[in-house]
Amino acid sequence: MTRYAGKKAVVTGGSHGMGLAIAKALVDGGAEVLVTGRKEEALASARAELGARGLAVRSDAASLADIDALAAQVKDRLGRIDALFVNHGIAELEPLEQVTEASYDRHFNINAKGAFFTVQRLAPFIEDGGAIVLTTVANDRVFGGMSTYSGSKEALRAFGQVWAAEFLPRRIRVNAVAPGFIKTPTMGVAGLNDEERAAFEKQGDSMTPLRRNGTVSEIAAAALFMAFEATFTTNVELAVDGGFAQGISGDEH
Repeated sequence: MTRYAGKKAVVTGGSHGMGLAIAKALVDGGAEVLVTGRKEEALASARAELGARGLAVRSDAASLADIDALAAQVKDRLGRIDALFVNHGIAELEPLEQVTEASYDRHFNINAKGAFFTVQRLAPFIEDGGAIVLTTVANDRVFGGMSTYSGSKEALRAFGQVWAAEFLPRRIRVNAVAPGFIKTPTMGVAGLNDEERAAFEKQGDSMTPLRRNGTVSEIAAAALFMAFEATFTTNVELAVDGGFAQGISGDEH
């Protein structure tokens, strides 16, 4: 398949889950892709899955030194890129009374600050007319225990709105994909055991009007659409959530 032949992209948080699905679809379509991750085991698995057109490098989004090193690798190994997918993030279930300064900082350092400086440092390498796609979250409906996560993702959405204006002179489109309940190995929440992940997935089936969790391939399809097909679209957050945040009633099911 040559749909993305000649294209180059960076996917942060691309060593597993939704990010890896984005990267795999790009590589399968003929693109060159650099993905980042923090765990060497996941990076090694991503290297094997992506093959010769995939690069997997260790980079911690909470570290400005790592982000600077990532920018140097993008310059040296890819040169220019057509799309940047800012997909990395963490989510921890913590009720308000359990949030600590350390856990608050962890969320905002990775999800907000890390994303901000990733875009800043990699922007010079994005082709004019290229695209930035952010992974936010379906935040129009919320439930307890995720205030720091939700707040950090709302900050990312706000960044994206301003970047959409700032990148207009270069015709770089800035959009976001907002997942709902998506079936991944971690279910998007750190620290859950097998029983808790199964319960979270079941909750997603119940709360989602389409009565199922989404798949990583569905997120990848939406992200790639925003990057390469939606060429007259910028400053849009596309919900990919089975109707979760759209106010659709599923009572008749």
